[in-house]
Order: sequence, then C-alpha cells, then structure tokens
Amino acid sequence: MGLLFVGLLGFGAGGLTGTVRSVGTVGEKPLSTQAYFEELQTLIRIRSAQEGRQLSFPEADALGIPIRALQSAVGQRALDNEAAVLGLSVGDGVVSEQVLATPAFRGLDGSFDRETYRQALSSSGLSVRDYETSLREGAARALVQGAVFTGIPDPATYGETVAKFTREGRTFTWAPLTAADVEIILPEPSEEDLQTHYDANPAIYTSLETRALQYVWLTPDMIQDDMPVDEVALREEYEARIEEYVQAERRLIERLVFSDEAAAQAAIEAIETGETSFPELVEDRGLTLEDVDGGDVTEAQMGDAGPAIFALETGGVTGPFQSDLGPALYRVNAVLAARNTTFEQAAPELREDQAAQRAIRLIEDQIDPITNLLAGGALLENVAEQTDMVLGEMDWTADITDGIAAYAAFRDVVANQDVADFPELQSLDDGGLFAVQILEVRAPALIPMDDVRDDVIAGWEAQETAAAVMAEAEAKQARLNEGVQDFGFIGLDAVQENGLTRRGFVNGAPTNFLTEVFDMDIGDVRVLPNDGDAIIVRLDDITGADPEDDVFATEMDAIAQSAAEGIAQDIYELYTRTVQLRTEVNINDAAINAVHANFR
Repeated sequence: MGLLFVGLLGFGAGGLTGTVRSVGTVGEKPLSTQAYFEELQTLIRIRSAQEGRQLSFPEADALGIPIRALQSAVGQRALDNEAAVLGLSVGDGVVSEQVLATPAFRGLDGSFDRETYRQALSSSGLSVRDYETSLREGAARALVQGAVFTGIPDPATYGETVAKFTREGRTFTWAPLTAADVEIILPEPSEEDLQTHYDANPAIYTSLETRALQYVWLTPDMIQDDMPVDEVALREEYEARIEEYVQAERRLIERLVFSDEAAAQAAIEAIETGETSFPELVEDRGLTLEDVDGGDVTEAQMGDAGPAIFALETGGVTGPFQSDLGPALYRVNAVLAARNTTFEQAAPELREDQAAQRAIRLIEDQIDPITNLLAGGALLENVAEQTDMVLGEMDWTADITDGIAAYAAFRDVVANQDVADFPELQSLDDGGLFAVQILEVRAPALIPMDDVRDDVIAGWEAQETAAAVMAEAEAKQARLNEGVQDFGFIGLDAVQENGLTRRGFVNGAPTNFLTEVFDMDIGDVRVLPNDGDAIIVRLDDITGADPEDDVFATEMDAIAQSAAEGIAQDIYELYTRTVQLRTEVNINDAAINAVHANFR
C-alpha cells in the first residue's frame, strides 16, 4: 500500500493534467483516468528500459503499448466489479490497518498523523474517501485472486515422473573420427559432379535479400576532435574525480571474528603450526568466504591492525586484533598498489570525455533543424550539404555488421523500412543520428554457377570428404557390431562418459548427441554426423533415477511446485478472461486521447 501511495503521489504531482476523472466504465465501476495513466506510464518505462532509450509516445503507440495498458487496467477493474457482484468486501479495520502502516502518513513522532494524511492525499489530488475506497477495492480484489489460486492440487506425480526422466543416466563410449584420421584421395570433379552438387544445394548458392540504400549519419566520434576544450573545466573535472585518480595503497581482505581473545589466539596458532587453515576455520564456523569478505581497505581504515595487515603478502593471515564485532583474524587476498595519476597524465582522458560530451550536445542541437529539413522534403544529399551529417550508400544484407551497420538501431530500421517510406531522423546508442532511404529491395536469388565456381568446387570437396569420413565410420561401426570391444583396437581414441543425464554436455559433440544416446539400447552402436566429421558411440549401461537421493527429492518438489504455479496462473488467466467477457465495458475515446496528450 505504501508503494501504491508513492505512485499516486508521483502521479498527482508530475504527470497528468486536466479534470477528466474517468476514461470509461467497467461494469458498475468507473475506470479512473489515473489508473490508465499509471499503467500506460509503467509499460512505456519498461519498454524504454528494454530499448536502452526513452521511447516517444508515437513509438509506443506503434508498438501497441496503449492498447495493452488499457486491457490491463480494464482487467483489474473487471475483478473489482466481480468482487462487488459477489458481495466481497473488507471491513473498516482492514483499511485502517493499511492506512496506519503507510510511512507517508506519519508525523514527526513516527506515529500516524491525521493532518499529514489529509495533506498528503490533497497534494496528490485525492480525497480521503477516494483513497480509502481504492484500498477497500484492492483488498476485495485480493480476496478474489486468493480464492482462484487456492486449492490447486500439488501435482506430485507429475513432479516424480519428470524427475525420473531427467535424472536417468547413460554410460557410453564414444570416439570422434575426422578427415585427418582417414586417408582420402579425391579425384578432380567433373562438370557433371559440380552441376549435380550445385543443383542439390540451392540454398548455399542463393544470395541474401539485398537492400540498396542511401543514408546520412553523424556520431560524436566524427566531430569530437574538432571540439574546443576548456582547460579550467578539465581541472575542475579532475578535482571532482580525484578519488578515481589518486588512491592510497589498499588490500583486499577477509575478516573472521571470534567470541573472545583466547579463541582467536588459539585459531592463529593452529594456522601457524599448520593444523588448520583460514578457509577451514571459516567452513568450521558454517560460513563461506563471501560471508567474511572485507572488501578493499586502506591502512588507515584498519587502525591498529593496519601495519600488520599491510606487512603481509597475498594469502597471509594475521591477528587477533580488536574489531567493532570482537577479536578477529585477517587474511590478505590481494595487494592493490597505490594510484597517483597527475592532472597531466589524466588530461588526455579528460579531454576526450569533455570533447565527446560537447560533440553529443552539438548533435542534439541539430535534431530540430535536420528534422525540419526532412519534413520539408529535403533529399539526403541536401541534408548532408546543409548540416554536419555525412552521406553514404551501401548494398545492405543481414550479414553486414560493420561501419554504420554495426549499430543495432540502423539494422532494425533498414530491415523494416520500405522503398516508399520517407527517411526519418533516428538516434544511435552513442548519441549519434542517422536517416536512411531505401532505394531498391532485391529479393534472394540463385547466383549463377559461373559466378561462384570456386565456392561450388570447395562445396563439392567438403561434401565428398564428409561422405568418405562417414563411410569409414560405418566400417568401424560394423567391426564393433561384430564383437570388437576395444575402440582402440580399431584405431579409435575413445572416451567413456559415466552416468550422464539428459542435462549433461559433451564437448565436441553435436547438439542432438545426448538425445540420440538416450534413444539407444544397451550394446547399440551408432554413427552420427558432426559438421563434416563423424562420431561413433556405443551405449554401455542405463541407470535409473534414485528416488532416495536428496537431489532427486529436491528436484521433484521444485518441478511439482513450478507446475502447480503454472496451473494456478493458467486458471487465473482463464478466470479473469471470462470475467472480462461477461462484464460490460464502455470506453470514452475523448478521455483516452486526453490522457495520451500528456505523453506528447
């Protein structure tokens, strides 16, 4: 409730303007303008965080965010209406508890203050009645939600079945076979061989979709060398960041505290005689090294223990010394040398940073003029002539990722823009700008064989080499099936994997390797292709899951709990959808547009 109130304060203080109280009705309940505004604002913020930049409202609108926000707000209000229809509500006591527990309503003495309560609500544009009604409806809605989620049976059988499946193990022997292990002499390919290979593999010799385009762009890197630098500002920046450039010698330490001096002294003596070690002492106390991590410290910060700690090499232990928690032993993890970077040494970095910031501000100042040029129908050539932007052209395909195509924003625009679309000014993640015009889109097409003859020859050779490797692997497979038990006897360098589960990993094997192994019977031998090479594998044993194993029990419970949560969520979504379908909803488009106006 406290978080809700903070949200309401932010809403009342900073965003929405106007006197429209509602954007529609859901059943008998009004859908407040405030609820829709906050939901829309939240979704835009989430998407902006994902994009790494602030999303404009037109962009959010194009992504359907307002529709999703309205659906979410309507869904919540439909549950409020359903609770009212069912006669569910909570008493004044519940509402009172929530109000009294909200920190924002407390006075100077830390207890609830009615005048503070009224003023806080008034400043957010809320009345006491409206606020307490929202609390009461929220509590009633929680009752509905709790009733839906309660009573879902624990799918223990499902958890046990899945755990048995995932905990099964396979023991098998396998060996790779590569072209280097096989004597292969390929003949010169005939024209017929090449044509057959070319015809059988059209995807290999088909070009990607190509977009011929023209673009203009400007980044801070392009102009920052020409930016004037203020030496006074550089020295001020250096002083502001002095802790970054001037640092005393430090140590990374660990600290283990004891209950009394005698215990700490006995511990250090045991370490010095080799009876134990610092990590063993930590473990004996039921702690981890993370629990005793003391971070990086200076000698002055460590007081009386400082000189002894700073006299140690990495791994050394000293103590006991008195700490704020009691007598303690200290171990040094690393020695961090002092840093004393003078202004003259830091100046190049500071100049670069300042120039980059000035370049970004200069680019920001050009946004409106460039936007106006494009809106007025200026060609990209005209934009380049009248601004600092640089003109370029390219034939872009999805595998080009250098130059301006190194920017994800550029690739996204190019991939989705059509020839008829007008160029729009777009932002780059380093503060740069660009606009692009698609001139032509060339569909993927089969490249004539004469234009890729060298590639076709190389492809045929790779195909024939892989076939020779597979043939040799199948010959060795036949030997193993005849009763040869030792892989080494037939010239294979084998590896045995013991009790590997389906979640295991075999380095150097194809992604479907374990799937194939778990499909085999004991004694089976298979040959699997592996990117031009081959793998020979024999299944030696099958081990079932152990129901008595603690790991099995833990995994079974986790799977069952996850399944129960998924079932409950599905039931809840179906219920809320059903409630929405049978609840009459009326939306005021003018009020919705008034809310949207606050985002523009």
